[in-house]
Amino acid sequence: MHSIRTALPGAAAMAFVGGSVTVSGSLGDAPLFTTQAIRYAIAFVILLALARATGHRILLPRGREWLWLAGVAASGLVLFNVALVRGGEHAEPAVIAVAVACVPVLLGLVGPLLQGQRPHRRILLAAVVVTVGSVLVEGTGRTDAAGVAWAAVALLCEAGFTLLAVPVLGRHGAWGVSLHSVWLGAVMFALLGAAEEDTLPATGTEWAAIAYLAVLVTAAAFLLWYSTVARLGPGRSGLLTGIAPVAAALTGGDLPGPLVWTGIAVVAAGLAVGLVLTRAGTEPSVARTGGP
Repeated sequence: MHSIRTALPGAAAMAFVGGSVTVSGSLGDAPLFTTQAIRYAIAFVILLALARATGHRILLPRGREWLWLAGVAASGLVLFNVALVRGGEHAEPAVIAVAVACVPVLLGLVGPLLQGQRPHRRILLAAVVVTVGSVLVEGTGRTDAAGVAWAAVALLCEAGFTLLAVPVLGRHGAWGVSLHSVWLGAVMFALLGAAEEDTLPATGTEWAAIAYLAVLVTAAAFLLWYSTVARLGPGRSGLLTGIAPVAAALTGGDLPGPLVWTGIAVVAAGLAVGLVLTRAGTEPSVARTGGP
């Protein structure tokens, strides 16, 4: 039961992410880079204000920490969004979603290695089960070679959002990693927007969507996610990414069909194998292993 309680913040983060699919759809006509720059800038202001109000000390990155944090922003925020857009030009959305659904396996393999540990067999088994369930939820779609390539980029970027944070979570914690990654992402998106776009979001609906994404899917979800990674480790935390497609399916408006419900049950089984049945302490937390 301790693992379940510890996993709840990360589960909530993935529920926010999955439930935002409909909201993100309302930004289809908005300028991509400028919109994301505004989103992350708002999230930065919120996180900074909350950190000061709650007494959380934010440390200035030093040395190679800048590279890790810039990597989180460049891969998990900037390139991931570009991969979604460019991949969508060559593949149906389900193709990208299926690729991203493989994240639990990648985190289960690579995450422990970053901590000097061997991957845990039960967590890997659970990751495969969660991935299979996510694929059932998402379905399949048509694509071409470019779509497959962008799907692979999306997978690597989604994994990078967690894995590249592991070396700096020990010193900076969830607050520091969240705050630094969002302001770095805002700067990167702003530079791209200045070079490629000359418009701002035009409608009240678009601005409302940006505010929603900034508050729940960025500021809140980042804190919840990185706090879970620090406590559970990247491998076990990665299992929780299977909650995102489930949340998307349950909040999409249409009643899920039998295959989707089967996928949801499979995801639940994978979470049970990895979080409930795995002995506590099988994977070290980032907080215990420390920073770089």
